Amino acid sequence: MRSSNVSVPCRFELRPSRWLIGVMLAMSALAPLSVWASEMPRWAAWPLASFAAVAGLRLAWRERGLPVRNVVIDASSDALIDGMAVDDFRIDWRGPLVFLSWRDADGKVHRRSLWPDALGPSLRRELRLAVGKGNAVRSPDSMAP
Repeated sequence: MRSSNVSVPCRFELRPSRWLIGVMLAMSALAPLSVWASEMPRWAAWPLASFAAVAGLRLAWRERGLPVRNVVIDASSDALIDGMAVDDFRIDWRGPLVFLSWRDADGKVHRRSLWPDALGPSLRRELRLAVGKGNAVRSPDSMAP
């Protein structure tokens, strides 16, 4: 069997992570407890604790409502999201987490995160291979050795 140097595009669905939503819900439950455990006066702690719980629930609800996007990355690291070409596509790896950012045709910046439950190991490897070394290598140090 002969190998080819032509790369197949990486295709995956960018969907909200259940793990991230669960973490947000846990944080929205724990935030009021931390406010009440502090030495803040009770007249100020109750409104702040309520606000923290509501803000956490709102963020989890917003994350849950994010649309599923179809992402295609070709061999030259150009990306198509929902069939539209995007500018300034960037992938940042932080351990098991993947952070994507791009600019759409209107100039609006979009950011999404991929948790391990949203992108399996085989797709994660395929994504690493699709972006190549250019995006995965850290910039050189600014100081001389």
